Amino acid sequence: MKAIRRFTVRPVLPDTLRPLAGLAHNLRWSWHEPTRALFDALAPEGLAGADPVRVLGALEATRLAALAADQEFLGRLRTAAEDLDHYLHAPRWYQEQPGDAPAAVAYFSPEFGVAAALPQYSGGLGILAGDHLKSASDLGVPLIGVGLLYRHGYFRQSLGRDGWQQEQYPVLDPGELPVTLLREADGTPARISLALPGGRSLHAQLWIAQVGRVPLLMLDSDVEENAPGERSVTDRLYGGGSEHRLLQEMLLGIGGVRAVRTYTRLTGHPAPEVFHTNEGHAGFLGLERVRELQGAGLDFDSALETVRAGTVFTTHTPVPAGIDRFDRALVARHLGDDGALPGVDLGRILALGDETPLGGEPGLFNMAAMGLRLAQRANGVSTLHGAVSRSMFAGLWPGFDADEVPIGSITNGVHAPTWVAPEVGRLTPDASDAELWEVRRTLRERLVSDVRDRLRASWRQRGAADAELGWTETVLDPDVLTIGFARRVPSYKRLTLMLRDKDRLRSLLLHPERPVQLVVAGKAHPADDGGKKLVQELVRFADDPRVRHRIVFLPDYGMEMARGLYPGCDVWLNNPLRPLEACGTSGMKAALNGCLNLSVLDGWWDEWFQPDFGWAIPTADGAAAADEDRRDDLEAAALYELIERRVAPRFYDRSPDGVPAGWTAMVRRTLADLGPKVLADRMVREYVEKLYVPAAGARRALTPGRARDLAAWKARVRKAWPAVAVDHVEIGDDLAGAEADAELGATPVVRVRVALGGLEADDVEVQAVTGRVDADDTLTATRTVTLKPSGGPDLEGRLPYAGTLELDRTGSFGCTVRVLPAHPLLAHPAELGLAALPEETTGEGAGVLLR
Repeated sequence: MKAIRRFTVRPVLPDTLRPLAGLAHNLRWSWHEPTRALFDALAPEGLAGADPVRVLGALEATRLAALAADQEFLGRLRTAAEDLDHYLHAPRWYQEQPGDAPAAVAYFSPEFGVAAALPQYSGGLGILAGDHLKSASDLGVPLIGVGLLYRHGYFRQSLGRDGWQQEQYPVLDPGELPVTLLREADGTPARISLALPGGRSLHAQLWIAQVGRVPLLMLDSDVEENAPGERSVTDRLYGGGSEHRLLQEMLLGIGGVRAVRTYTRLTGHPAPEVFHTNEGHAGFLGLERVRELQGAGLDFDSALETVRAGTVFTTHTPVPAGIDRFDRALVARHLGDDGALPGVDLGRILALGDETPLGGEPGLFNMAAMGLRLAQRANGVSTLHGAVSRSMFAGLWPGFDADEVPIGSITNGVHAPTWVAPEVGRLTPDASDAELWEVRRTLRERLVSDVRDRLRASWRQRGAADAELGWTETVLDPDVLTIGFARRVPSYKRLTLMLRDKDRLRSLLLHPERPVQLVVAGKAHPADDGGKKLVQELVRFADDPRVRHRIVFLPDYGMEMARGLYPGCDVWLNNPLRPLEACGTSGMKAALNGCLNLSVLDGWWDEWFQPDFGWAIPTADGAAAADEDRRDDLEAAALYELIERRVAPRFYDRSPDGVPAGWTAMVRRTLADLGPKVLADRMVREYVEKLYVPAAGARRALTPGRARDLAAWKARVRKAWPAVAVDHVEIGDDLAGAEADAELGATPVVRVRVALGGLEADDVEVQAVTGRVDADDTLTATRTVTLKPSGGPDLEGRLPYAGTLELDRTGSFGCTVRVLPAHPLLAHPAELGLAALPEETTGEGAGVLLR
């Protein structure tokens, strides 16, 4: 028989044990060791290490009565409750910041990886979002997280007998999760609704996961008011077809704003001044805020400027294929007057998602393009990814070189209390090499034990009997160099690069003096058969009796597995196709535990690699990179070479006391010098200082009147811009030709005449741009000099401008002149994507080449 209803029977806690409920429902326990230890102490047999909500639900009345009379336990409970109260209410870093910091920030993401007990993530994007919330909590940043509650999560992964990935979607009961339902004052569940085409509606209730000081609002469409189709909108993460995904993203963005308004109304939490869109999935939040402002009396353009001023957009993808795109007709049907955004100009909505400037399809709506157009501030997630993003999205700013596109970068970080093993956290800077090495061996030994347990469970799922599994008792060796590789399995991450030369890999694994062992894990997307084939290829290699004691594939990679995997590995392997790894934070988590990185110079490793921290895998360039097979062969060979000649010898080079001094020196430098850089606390502080505070200031400056003025100014500038022109340029009395010589230290005067096409001088900035030139006369390493008006208009109405250059670099040098729109409320000179340059590349009015 099957149940027709599910419900959770909660224990009634005696008054003295009431603080347990508060401790269990605040996810701070997931990174606070004393709180976890408290719940482990009262967990029934078999539940040690389980999440506290589950532990509480399993306690019998007799056990509760005994605990209520246990004075020692009650003392520990009081201490833990007082510590949490202090954490939640005492001033922290943010409260010490100047008064211009925003009262609150809303942070939207399609997934959040906060704890294994709340499986609402698929990979790095969600883990990053969870770490962002945790560090915001630690720093006191008044963040409100906004996401969806997926009743089936992502999926649970297992393997078939042939190594093919299998997916299961267990139902998640919110009653068994560390979440609470947001209720109205009368006790009824709070609801938000979206209108859908054909008179339908999409309703959602709001669950709150308390992440330390930060509330995470999760919208759940599994409510009785919805029809079956709408009820399943939040069924699973990244599942379903195009319309299903569109409804999810409408609920996240539009519904998420409405959820925030409901939450602040009911709790008194300050309303957000800044909205942070973590990837394009939540981009519709800007359209909902436009609708709100139009309802308050602003026209579309003025509302758009107001929304842009207070919005931050973070892109996480380095390839166009990673961006959500929808059919324009589908978007139009769902967002028009018969849909979720009545009264908002549909043509203007569709224009925001136009991807044709990016070389895209005219019939598609691009979520990242909309996100960038709706945000005045945008960033990539590593220095290299910022550069890749500027190039990828340069078409949205057609008048500018890629390096001037207004997309910055803030390199991701990871939340140390979540990911650092307690043994590593207790190490002191003056710990001896022997102490450091003993900790590393302890963690490796623990990983080996965990791997054996997981491997046996996996083989039983694959149909093996216990009698067949005696060999698992000798899988891995706590004294062998252990390399970890675990992540999602899209093709660009190259799970099977290590298998390019299987004989070479076998020789590394079975080396008689310097053996290597590999622990591999990762999930392929359920719809990605190519990724599943990669998993199967790896599994089949690892099943080979000759090497299965040296290489294992662990199914169902997630946060719980990762917390033991990172500390237990000696080396963390990452071999993506450069530059397709936006950041890649798994190696950061490994580094915080003293694990050395062996990685392609991509993402964060490109930025912070030093030989003291690990090894850089060389990548193929030029013609070799164009041939995929040759590229992979070359890079796999480089990987084998590094392991055989550099990594393994360093690990096994032992002093008389058995400690590898060279290796522990690298571990020490990784912990001391690299560790502070990869912290999410550093990342969140950068978001506050570089993006949140400026965005809040810009939003405050845009009163309704100023917003109207700014929108009108932009319209006037765009209309007049075709007539703005650079008509005549002179650079120095003795530098009149297209090519000329100049002496180091010279200060030639630049004179230019500019036609403003009806604009005023205050509407523009005229610049001389100087820099080195390459063989094509392209300027690099540019500097700008602002030219000032130097007289009245000539007979043709052109205004003269002048300024002085400083030639402080030798070699081929060049200069050009341009005119840009200028307004005090612009965040970046490229914001409008407008620039007037000399018409020709040679002759009068051109840029001048100085040698």
